[in-house]
Amino acid sequence: MAESVEEFTERAKAFLDANASPRVEVGSEWGAGSDDVSLFPESTLEEDLENLAKARAWSNRVFDAGFGWITGPVELGGAGLSRDHENAYRSLEGAYDTPSRSVYGIGLGMVAPTMLAHGSDVVKAYLPAMHRGDLVGCQLFSEPGAGSDLASVQTRAVRDGDEWILNGQKVWTSNAHLADIGEIVCRTDPDLPKHKGLTAFMVDMHAPGVEVRPLHQATGGSAFNEVFFTDVRVPDDHRLGDINGGWGVALTTLMNERAAIGGGSSGGAMNTDRLIEMARHFDKADDPIVRDQIVQLAIGARIARFTNLRAMARVATGGIPGPEMSLGKMSLTRNLLLLSDLVSSILGNRLIADTGEWGTFAWSNFVQGVSGMRIAGGSDEVLRNIISERVLGLPKEPVSR
Repeated sequence: MAESVEEFTERAKAFLDANASPRVEVGSEWGAGSDDVSLFPESTLEEDLENLAKARAWSNRVFDAGFGWITGPVELGGAGLSRDHENAYRSLEGAYDTPSRSVYGIGLGMVAPTMLAHGSDVVKAYLPAMHRGDLVGCQLFSEPGAGSDLASVQTRAVRDGDEWILNGQKVWTSNAHLADIGEIVCRTDPDLPKHKGLTAFMVDMHAPGVEVRPLHQATGGSAFNEVFFTDVRVPDDHRLGDINGGWGVALTTLMNERAAIGGGSSGGAMNTDRLIEMARHFDKADDPIVRDQIVQLAIGARIARFTNLRAMARVATGGIPGPEMSLGKMSLTRNLLLLSDLVSSILGNRLIADTGEWGTFAWSNFVQGVSGMRIAGGSDEVLRNIISERVLGLPKEPVSR
């Protein structure tokens, strides 16, 4: 008989009590706690490696205690429990002070589900190590000439016996500098229509011919990378799905990506109480425009949460993320734009001049990062087309010639 959620929660709480300390909540009063609201990491390579070591040690401990892959198949090292069990653990762990495991977000939230759905037994054998935190995964989709238009990728994969030889370039790859394995989409038949000539693989990020170069962002960080592949050999048993069937594989990843991004919390920056305190501190609490902006933001955040819960309910019943996940991503970016406008209204030129005052210039990184979030996981324009055509059933957008 499966362990009940109540029994599971009791066991999880005993584990967390023995291995972590309860999180001390910082109040919403102005000036309390950190004022870091960056949307993207702004850390150095040394800090990234230090944070990875902490995340790996904690992930190892969680997995070995039976809480690392709660919904995973037992035969692959998972606990074989329900999403209710997983949600119970996540909610519980959130109340404790534990190392951030965001470095594993892409690998576990986007790549691992695709490996489970489309991978060979050889590929699936990587999953326990990924969920244990021993391997970091990344997603190698975008290219300099193929961002949101994924079907236009030009990185080539040519069959050579039981291997494939990869040549090309990927860009905007988060955490590639820390990754051990990556999901890559390549063109394997240039004579087929662009959606039909693609094949997906899992590639060793430490293999000869793989070169990772960091991209320096306007916000100051280098969380994204460009990755070059020069005669990189990938065994055929590391292929995902059928030859020239990579488009369907990529869609599985993209829908999980939009589910993961759309379910994001923007790092706590959407804390309405903190925003109200900001308005009061700068004597904007009675400004009707600012008051309306705060209300619209609060409403938008609530709607986004309900939209995501509805989508997750479908997944919980055994479905896979569908085009509806684009709604969650669109809701998030809309709310981020509203928030960016709000802090700009309140802070004014404090956003562009660092005086050292708490809670002012720190928001500049957030405002600059919003444009990146409007591209990540599919640009706003592409997602609007997906929603109109695949969710609402509207005619396709005319193609200019």
